[in-house]
Amino acid sequence: MAQFKFNIPAPAGTLHGVVHMPDSEPRALAIVAHPLPTMGGSMDNKIVTTLVKTFAELGFIAVRFNFRGVGESSGSFDEGNGEMQDVLAVTDYAYGEFGKLPLILSGFSFGGYVQARAAEKLLPSHLVLVAPAVGRFAMPPVPAGTLVIHGDKDEVVALPDIIAWAQPQQLPIVLVPEATHYFHGMLHVIKSVVTRHFTGCQL
Repeated sequence: MAQFKFNIPAPAGTLHGVVHMPDSEPRALAIVAHPLPTMGGSMDNKIVTTLVKTFAELGFIAVRFNFRGVGESSGSFDEGNGEMQDVLAVTDYAYGEFGKLPLILSGFSFGGYVQARAAEKLLPSHLVLVAPAVGRFAMPPVPAGTLVIHGDKDEVVALPDIIAWAQPQQLPIVLVPEATHYFHGMLHVIKSVVTRHFTGCQL
């Protein structure tokens, strides 16, 4: 599948990212956000790249990018506030390039928190969160059809915290046995769960 880099103007200066094009006619647009920048998170994170490749194989245009202050993106860490503006800027760029395809927002850890906030403004068709940073940031409620994937051995985002956040929303969680926060050796499970979720799914 083809891919290309981009640099776009954004509130903090410039954002750098990569677009992954599907081999078929695109059915949707997926924007994927990375984990906490202050802990080394970037768009090259293995869960982010797994999500992007999975989305592209499903026939979606998949976009990953570095938040402000990471890699070639200018600016500095902003606790999720500026980062949400980054998501809006990247989505606006993608709409301009590819048209208003059905939107999927996805994120891992801190990226999941940012995407949950962005979803309140962008109203995506689907929201996919892997080990969202519940308990570490003030996670908002999410739409009923949100796909949440979490490891039962997560050492960063405690399972009881995820359950306490999801329970009032009656939000199902796909629990991966023996998976840690970074899903070491279990990236194939993320791919499988996401693929099943979107197979035959209404976009």
